[in-house]
Amino acid sequence: MDLQKNSQEQGFDATENNESQVISSNTNSGNETSSTRTGTTSQSEENVLNEQSNTSNKPFTTKQEIINKIKTLASSETVPSREEIDSLKSTFYKIHLTEREAEQKAYLEAGGDPLDYKVTPSEDEMIFKAELSLIKEKRAKLLQEQEKERQENLKQKLTIIESIKAIATSPDEANKSYTQFKELQTKWKEISNVPADKVNELWRTYQLYTEQFYDLLKLNHEAREYDFKKNLELKTKLCEAAEKLSEEKDVVSAFHQLQELHQQYREIGPVSKENREQIWTRFKNASTVINKRHQQHFEELRSKEEENLVKKTNLCEKVEAINVKKIQSISEWEKTTEEITNIQKEWKTIGFTPQKMNVKIFERFREACNTFFQSKTTFFKELKASFAENIEKKKALIEKAKNLADSTEWKSTSDKLIALQKEWKKVGFVPQKVSDKLWEEFVQHCNKFFDARKAANGDNHSEEHTNLEQKENILKELKGFIAAKAEDASEKIHQLIKEYNQIGHVPYKEKDRLYTQFKEVTDQLKKELNISINRKRLDDFKNNLKNVASNGENALYNERNKLFRAYERIKQELQTYENNLGFLSAASKKGNSLINNFTQKTEKLKEEMQLLKEKIKEIDRQQKEENNNE
Repeated sequence: MDLQKNSQEQGFDATENNESQVISSNTNSGNETSSTRTGTTSQSEENVLNEQSNTSNKPFTTKQEIINKIKTLASSETVPSREEIDSLKSTFYKIHLTEREAEQKAYLEAGGDPLDYKVTPSEDEMIFKAELSLIKEKRAKLLQEQEKERQENLKQKLTIIESIKAIATSPDEANKSYTQFKELQTKWKEISNVPADKVNELWRTYQLYTEQFYDLLKLNHEAREYDFKKNLELKTKLCEAAEKLSEEKDVVSAFHQLQELHQQYREIGPVSKENREQIWTRFKNASTVINKRHQQHFEELRSKEEENLVKKTNLCEKVEAINVKKIQSISEWEKTTEEITNIQKEWKTIGFTPQKMNVKIFERFREACNTFFQSKTTFFKELKASFAENIEKKKALIEKAKNLADSTEWKSTSDKLIALQKEWKKVGFVPQKVSDKLWEEFVQHCNKFFDARKAANGDNHSEEHTNLEQKENILKELKGFIAAKAEDASEKIHQLIKEYNQIGHVPYKEKDRLYTQFKEVTDQLKKELNISINRKRLDDFKNNLKNVASNGENALYNERNKLFRAYERIKQELQTYENNLGFLSAASKKGNSLINNFTQKTEKLKEEMQLLKEKIKEIDRQQKEENNNE
């Protein structure tokens, strides 16, 4: 306030003296204007400027194009911006990583072992890093030279200020020193950058003594008015230029152009007192529009980068959440691999994150993916080892079957081959193509023996036909009971079924047909006549239960334990048959016969288990009655 008061007393106010402060307050930070004057640009401004410059160029598609570009920049007299170099690095390593992945994929598809794959040094990468080092050295040298130049310029401007101060504080010499003052002003304008932290203080001091000089200068009224008029014209043009910048689509470019206009505005001398506030307000308002657009642009960029960080963090968490210990099959690994690949594709569609997090989030994602693929490699390596072991086991069984194929000891060899078949089913998994080939060879040796046995037993055919005739007669009788719906025929039906099962083999080609008819008839008898084959056995058991109880205090308990052990034994046997059914193929030569045989046995075992359950329940019921009576 004291400075303004003194200026007004001498014919001027302090409005323009404070212009540098107002300019600074209308930018994003107090040093933005200063930064422009001294040739230093804030990191965020440099990022956006180079980002837009990069996006306007044709994108690089090969590492060689990027190397050519980096070589050009390294050999250029000018130093490229950090953002341009960062963009080239990002693009180079994105292409580099893609090529690495393609090489690895080709190696694996060609049958290579994932554990044997090695990453060889890249000559392109070494050349790229060497050129980056040259640019880094050039930048360091340039910064050193620029700082030296700024310090020298500071000394020169301080000398000029001292000269103007000497003139401004000598009223008697003011009129005589006008030419010297103008020369000092011209020299001041010719001196460029100074240290950023000295700009505002330096300008305020210069402006203070310049205004003091004009206050003391006894110019004639016409000369003074002429200077004011020319300065007003120049500042009006700067206002118009600043106002036109609001139409500039490139926000960053408009901001930097505004800084140049501010520099020019400062270098223009004062205007008349009545126009001083008005022209400054106009220029300040135009600057505010550009500064707000610039600030909003950066806020939007920061917001978008934060959104991208959230998206990429979510993808990292998705990959990290995959529990590889629960993946136990090839199909599960392939399905999960597809999920990871889709996540990697999605990652590539997301833009940049905040600079301080860009490398960290990428390293986190890459580590999560690498952990998954390393686990996958380990799984398939172990699986491959188990395949080899199982193949050797099956080859050993094939060799045993081959040695038995020509044997004429029908009974013992048949038992041995059946045992080999059971052992075959217990061997673990091998790849489908290999498994089919081994199975065909194994079955070939088995069939060779069984075909020979069948030919040797050709004399038994007449007996089989007799058995066929007997079984068909029994089937006719059973069908007759269905038609008659005889309610008291349970015992007779049971006897016929028993006789049917005691009859020997029938001709092989009639076996399945006969079994199907027999099953249909017995099922219908059970349904329509409510006959249970095991009912009589259960009734006999109930009638005999009292006799068992009379044998001692623990007789019923011992009987129940015996039945329970029998139940568990049959249950285990049933499980074995059901597992064997799962291994059989109906398409094989012996498939239908074995399936039918196993099916009959499983049904009989189920009936036996049900009877045992009923017997156990009957014992429990009788024990409960005895306890209640007591």
